Amino acid sequence: MFRKMRRYKQELTEEECIDILTTEPRGVLALLGDEDYPYAIPMSHVYADGKIYFHGAKEGHKNDAVKKYPKASYCIVDEGIKNEDEWWYTFKSVIVFGKIRTIDENSAKIDKLRHLGNKFFPTPEETEKEIKRLLDRTEVFELTIEHISGKITVEK
Repeated sequence: MFRKMRRYKQELTEEECIDILTTEPRGVLALLGDEDYPYAIPMSHVYADGKIYFHGAKEGHKNDAVKKYPKASYCIVDEGIKNEDEWWYTFKSVIVFGKIRTIDENSAKIDKLRHLGNKFFPTPEETEKEIKRLLDRTEVFELTIEHISGKITVEK
């Protein structure tokens, strides 16, 4: 169902893809938006339990798109490296295809918000403080991975 990578010599292993999903803080989530236009949003994410989690407001374009059509794509690009005497970067990217949904059950939401918060906040105490403060206004999105691919690219 999913295409094979055309430049297979540049293909990353699944383990390398998971490492990028785990270590990189953000990517771009692509959904089917209003009037069936693509809607791509920069998002912070966490990879946990074999899935990708995001958070956001309970209302808006993203929520409407998720409710309308569950298929999604998420792309992550690492910072890349540039050797001192070269003008080009070498970077790795990952593309995920899957189905996205909102998590309704509060204990599951809190669990995933802890994963997200602990990735970004300096302390677990700050994570708990923010969860308490914003839980009722926060949506948690779960992207179940159906296909993942990654590649290394040299820009020259």
